[in-house]
Amino acid sequence: MKLCLVPHDSLSLVGKRGTIRDHSGFNPSVDAEAIRKAIRGIGTDEKTLISILTERTNAQRQLIAKEYQAVCGKELKDDLKGDLSGHFKGLMVALVTPPAVFDAKQLKKSMKGTGTNEDALIEILTTRTSKQMQEIGHAYYTVYKKSLGDEISSETSGDFRKALLILANGRRDESLKVDEQLAKKDAQILYNAGEKRWGTDEDAFTDILCLRSFPQLKLTFDEYRNISQKDIEDSIKGELSGHFEDLLLAIVRCARNTPAFLAERLYQALKGAGTDEFTLNRIMVSRSEIDLLDIRAEFKKLSGYSLYSAIKSDTSGDYEITLLKICGGDD
Repeated sequence: MKLCLVPHDSLSLVGKRGTIRDHSGFNPSVDAEAIRKAIRGIGTDEKTLISILTERTNAQRQLIAKEYQAVCGKELKDDLKGDLSGHFKGLMVALVTPPAVFDAKQLKKSMKGTGTNEDALIEILTTRTSKQMQEIGHAYYTVYKKSLGDEISSETSGDFRKALLILANGRRDESLKVDEQLAKKDAQILYNAGEKRWGTDEDAFTDILCLRSFPQLKLTFDEYRNISQKDIEDSIKGELSGHFEDLLLAIVRCARNTPAFLAERLYQALKGAGTDEFTLNRIMVSRSEIDLLDIRAEFKKLSGYSLYSAIKSDTSGDYEITLLKICGGDD
């Protein structure tokens, strides 16, 4: 069995490509007091709220929220909800929400009411690590007293449901080691499951794409091309359909380049008439400490203009100011 470490620089940078870093000289009680004054005064001092909450990491914001509750006897998120409005309110509340709880709430919103927002489900479940998925599962149960798996089961069906459940369980291998023999074997299994047979063995696609690490999948896709003379994306498009096809294509794109996948999501959220604030807020907040710098670079590559300029032309007011601060600069 031939094992090798992935010479993939960007993997070692995971978590270091964010736009928001720990604030030096951080003092949660000073921040909590400044926020209290900003909310309590006559009219809200949005400028202070924005500058504090966009210049602290989520871990620091949690300490501010704790301090705020100790001093004011109320939860910071509740006071923000009571004092602010519109998309600006949603964004500020997102900033003070712990990441796993935020993702759990986004998943809930994706499955609430009539119709399911499959694109949001796919985006969250394909871009979070196994550890993040496990934390989201715990948060979901804590907030809603229902298991995330049960909710997904009742809102989806078929192969799409089966694949989402594996992802929701956080069972993807996270190792950075790749196994060339396994890649060859998996590539052959995928070829036999699709291109080579009449009809498709969906389970083979699900197991390999939902359980193997991203570096391992990249190698598998290279081997697949050697065997079939086709790109795995083209085979998936030819063999599968519906939301299941969308999900597997998202996994392929994330395995190859997660920031590029998320840049494409932002591009869709911002282009044309109207803005998809649900997607915009989620990606800006959830990736601000992980890979937003890389997403910005991929956005420019994809669209020809900067994410900063797209936000500027598509949003307004305090909402725009906050998003631009999270964005962290123009490219």
